Amino acid sequence: MSSSEESVRLAAGDVELTVDPQGGCRAASLTIGGVELLRQGGRYGSFPMVPWCGRVENGVFRNGADVHQLPVNSPPHAIHGTVRDIPWRTNRAGKDEAVFTCELGEPWPYPGRVTQMFQLSDDSLTLTTAVEAYENSFPAQAGWHPWFRRNLGHADARLVFDPAWQEERGGDHLPTGRRIDPKPGPWDDCFGMPDGVSVTLSWPEQLELTVTSRAEWVVIYDEQADWICVEPQSGPPNGLNTLPRLVTPIDPLEISTTWSWRPL
Repeated sequence: MSSSEESVRLAAGDVELTVDPQGGCRAASLTIGGVELLRQGGRYGSFPMVPWCGRVENGVFRNGADVHQLPVNSPPHAIHGTVRDIPWRTNRAGKDEAVFTCELGEPWPYPGRVTQMFQLSDDSLTLTTAVEAYENSFPAQAGWHPWFRRNLGHADARLVFDPAWQEERGGDHLPTGRRIDPKPGPWDDCFGMPDGVSVTLSWPEQLELTVTSRAEWVVIYDEQADWICVEPQSGPPNGLNTLPRLVTPIDPLEISTTWSWRPL
């Protein structure tokens, strides 16, 4: 393990993970056998989406009678939460495990804390995120937005998953509220997997990687030629309004995902 103000590096076998706490606590790099799996760059890698995932309609959400306006950073909507844009604190960093925290605050209207843990082995990475409320309860979501390389140098990855439904996407890029049979890609869409998320990426003759989570929703984004995003999350896009999960001082929100891999 090595750490600095800029990064924390975890290692297990021939696997190396670099976390950038100053850059929104994103996984900046994941190499297996010297091969990079993640898109490089300051806004890519794999970042946590907290305290909401995907888009919030017009940046507006309600908490009981209170109406809040979030910054519209993907007009006309607010997208992907706030914690990917702020520095985190490194609470603990060992050889193959690290824990980070950040405070919720402006532009999010409620105080709280977010904790993210990384646990690395030679054949898996488990990420766990918890969202805590200090005083007032608030609706929240949590998830991750990894940018996987479509091609690792040999052939394009194949994506396999079996969702129960697809959230119909309206012209405003938000779910309409209708659940439809899954359609063929390319996608920028949310899918329901009520038995838990399970999505497999296979790079022929190289690697198979499966993303699992007990969460019931996953967004797949593969509209760009070189990247595939597999995003487990605790609720659907615009869920602060349509399916709010209330976080209270005695009931935090916790979500985990595991990436497991094997050579082909």
